[in-house]
Amino acid sequence: MTQPLLDIRDLQLGVALGRSVSHPLLKGVSFQIMPGEAYGLVGESGSGKSVTSLAVMGLLKKPLAVSGGEILFKGENLLALSKREMRRLRGNRIAMIFQEPMTALNPLSTVGRQIAEMFVLHQGKSWDEAQKLAVEALASVRVPNPDRRAKNYPHQMSGGLRQRVMIAMALACNPDLLIADEPTTALDVTVQAEVLRLIKELCAERGTAVLFISHDLGVIASICQRVGVMYSGCLVEENETRALFENPRHEYTRGLLGALPRLGSRSQHGRQRLVDIDSIIADRSKLTETRFIAPRGAQGSQP
Repeated sequence: MTQPLLDIRDLQLGVALGRSVSHPLLKGVSFQIMPGEAYGLVGESGSGKSVTSLAVMGLLKKPLAVSGGEILFKGENLLALSKREMRRLRGNRIAMIFQEPMTALNPLSTVGRQIAEMFVLHQGKSWDEAQKLAVEALASVRVPNPDRRAKNYPHQMSGGLRQRVMIAMALACNPDLLIADEPTTALDVTVQAEVLRLIKELCAERGTAVLFISHDLGVIASICQRVGVMYSGCLVEENETRALFENPRHEYTRGLLGALPRLGSRSQHGRQRLVDIDSIIADRSKLTETRFIAPRGAQGSQP
């Protein structure tokens, strides 16, 4: 049996106050990502999606702290690694595309130099060779005139081009796992579709697994093979994408899908009424007791 590339087991995370961790933000989150698989984490803002990805990357900032569980990458517990060991792994074997490239990119450095740094730090290339590889990386994500664009600063590029730079930087060292945290939220619909198609194609070509985080169910459906639904720090349902959309089993998942506006849908009064998600979950404390995790390959199976 193939070993999971990423195996998160009973991950618990909260706010550290002195030696204790209180105010839990993640409450026993567990899921696996197989090599080359695209896995989606979906849920509303504040559900715990992004802090899960930051825990995997080792980028949690105080007062946030992991209080329990394991994050296994190729069988090795990332939580047991030193900061130096995580720096070697981060950007090399595990890479991340952030939601807003303007805050992730260095405004005082050209985009070509920022991509070149990946080759120097993780592959030991000389600066001259790294600069050439940076231009090739920009060309691989279909940035027009990559030689000229490599000399641009982030503010000289559009939002779509900046996000392509982030993709080039993330995939520069051919990582085993790419984490994409809402990478298309700030883009218009046309550019969003182009960026999604680019991520999907490049990862398929390189065999890179993807953890795709979004609150947009349409985006998740277009790129992921399996989906995990998060609510209030819990993973409440997991299934193959088509099975989850056709047969949602947790009440929150049904509410999330019911909250999507549908073109042409009308009520008896001539207006479409969306579902109020907050009224669906009566007792959040029981969420971990009502998870629906389908066995891999068992589409539409009933609990």
